[in-house]
Amino acid sequence: MKYLSVVIAYYKNPAALSLIIKALERQSYQNFEIIIAEDDKKSDFDFLVNQNLKHKIKHVFQSEDTGFRKNAALNKALAISEGNHLVFIDGDCIPHHHFLKAYSGHLTDENICFGRRVMISPKLTSALYHTGDLGLLNFATIFFSGSKRLKYLIYLPLIIQKRESGMWGHNWGVAKKHLLDINGFDEDYQTAGVGEDVDVEWRLLSKGLKLYSIRFAAIQFHLHHKENYNREDVQKGKKLLLQKQKDGFIRCKNGLIK
Repeated sequence: MKYLSVVIAYYKNPAALSLIIKALERQSYQNFEIIIAEDDKKSDFDFLVNQNLKHKIKHVFQSEDTGFRKNAALNKALAISEGNHLVFIDGDCIPHHHFLKAYSGHLTDENICFGRRVMISPKLTSALYHTGDLGLLNFATIFFSGSKRLKYLIYLPLIIQKRESGMWGHNWGVAKKHLLDINGFDEDYQTAGVGEDVDVEWRLLSKGLKLYSIRFAAIQFHLHHKENYNREDVQKGKKLLLQKQKDGFIRCKNGLIK
């Protein structure tokens, strides 16, 4: 049975984090640890203390908030992880009840797996925050709530599709040894949208791994919030990626080991 390290990329949303931890505690697959990778100064998570949690929570963080340094936080999480396989999620995405079951079943030592997310409506997001009731994440309630990307609401656990690209940072997993081989996440990326997924995907695929979509098994529910991506920042990331690919270094220089 695989022991998974579930890494939550977190930034200033304790209400969402509380829902995510609650969902992880209720997973049908229970052989995992939780690591909160906070791209900020250390937060006080006392609100989790009284939840009688089954899983010990590890917490890594920055010395101060100096802007987007998600990859540095992810490298810190990678360094302390104990699982042979890691699953990465964002701090605004609630995992489906069988989310980790999907990763435990489909992840191997030679592949990368990724899933997708249903975009929960503002109204339903507000209800989740207000009540803390994960029972609201049922098919009928979501379907009639005005939520989007409803095709990812359909649970079809046996469907797995080979892909050439398409991994997003909010929902993916890989064997730890491969992340170590490429020296983890490249901390040269200081903007969102490329460095935490597209760059890692390129380097892992260049290493010879195969990419598989398990989007109908590894389902997430994305809590609504204002768009926080800056197009100019994304373009900076893409420009840096092109230079990295031209240079051809699969093992990044500014990664887990400096």
